[in-house]
Amino acid sequence: MLPVEHDKPKQEDLDRCVHCGLCLNACPTYRELGVEMDSPRGRIYQMVQVHEGLAISDSYREHIDLCLACRGCESACPSGVSYGRLVEAARADIENNTARPWLSRALRDFVFRRLLPSPMLLTAAGAMLYMYQVSGLQKVLRATGLLKLFGGLAEREELSPEAEIPFFFRQIGQTFPAEGERRYRVAFMAGCIANVAFARLNEATVRVLQKNGCEVVIPADQTCCGALHVHAGIRDQARILAKQNIDAVSAVEKTALEGGIDAIITNAAGCGSTLKEYDELFEHDPAYHEKALAFKARMKDVTEFLASIELNKEMAPMRATVTYQDSCHLAHGQKIRSAPRQLLRAIPGLSFREMPLSDMCCGSAGIYSVLHTDLSMNILEKKMGNVSLANAEVIATANPGCMLQLQAGVRRWGHGERVVHVIELLDEAYRGV
Repeated sequence: MLPVEHDKPKQEDLDRCVHCGLCLNACPTYRELGVEMDSPRGRIYQMVQVHEGLAISDSYREHIDLCLACRGCESACPSGVSYGRLVEAARADIENNTARPWLSRALRDFVFRRLLPSPMLLTAAGAMLYMYQVSGLQKVLRATGLLKLFGGLAEREELSPEAEIPFFFRQIGQTFPAEGERRYRVAFMAGCIANVAFARLNEATVRVLQKNGCEVVIPADQTCCGALHVHAGIRDQARILAKQNIDAVSAVEKTALEGGIDAIITNAAGCGSTLKEYDELFEHDPAYHEKALAFKARMKDVTEFLASIELNKEMAPMRATVTYQDSCHLAHGQKIRSAPRQLLRAIPGLSFREMPLSDMCCGSAGIYSVLHTDLSMNILEKKMGNVSLANAEVIATANPGCMLQLQAGVRRWGHGERVVHVIELLDEAYRGV
């Protein structure tokens, strides 16, 4: 385990900020609250004070915790401030220097160190969620409003995914041959929660890759990517998970009969942003830093990868109007904007309409919508206003967390729009043939 002094904002990153304020309008919490300390500039000012010796206070913790870490400020910043890295380091510093109450500590330990890395526990959670939904209990509780008796539980329950049967993406450890001539061999990182809530999306991703000449290997020993851990400041556990994923891909390459892996693929923008930044977790670990850099060099979002190759155009026409919502960690974290749009425009018959402020956060932000539900819903309401302006039947995005948030938005403020991943539309077009 690295010494905790490495897990705090760096002087050189703090010094990049010239406090110009161009980030303010790009910050969802500042737009919503109008409080300087809840803007990127204000939060960096507070980080500087703590870096210079000011004690970590409850106020500091609150302002840093209220950040969505959407990284919209990075796209707006003319000085190239790596705000995502700063806020994650600040949260790690807070985590390492905060004595939490026993219940909070126990809950965080269970979720981050036991539940997320465990396929068995996630599958059990998926089965319980499925029984809650199909038994009719969910419908009764929603219709009667009984959940409102438990504070904010009703709004949090509204964000729950639809459990799928089978409860888990069962193809872990398998290899799927390319359809036709094999042009690429790729490793697919299937995620953790996505394996329960978006197992069918994972299967669609494999099919689309196969249609495009990819042999798809699902590394057997892969685990949670660690994105939620990094966002929460729990970097020690994130490093454990990162090492396991790096080693899982290395094991696949060692057993490959012909060549190695051309690309490592994810269909989750939030996961991909962290997977591409594994080297930052191992800056002071020579044994894994080089491995992490090699891993990062081949890490691709699925839309990024498909847009970079000669796409299979044998698709059935789809008569629908679609708009696209930029996932924050794809647009701002990975700087990928054109690839998803390029794929949508490649589907015959599909009419594409741009959404105003499409790259403004929807309010999901990992577990932010659970921890700060009221603020998250306020941000979502504004997003749904922009969805309405696009006047489209289908809302496409590139991140499972955004899909859950937008589905909740459609139920509350929408007009029956269908929320899908870009890859799901491609899969439907290929299967239509």
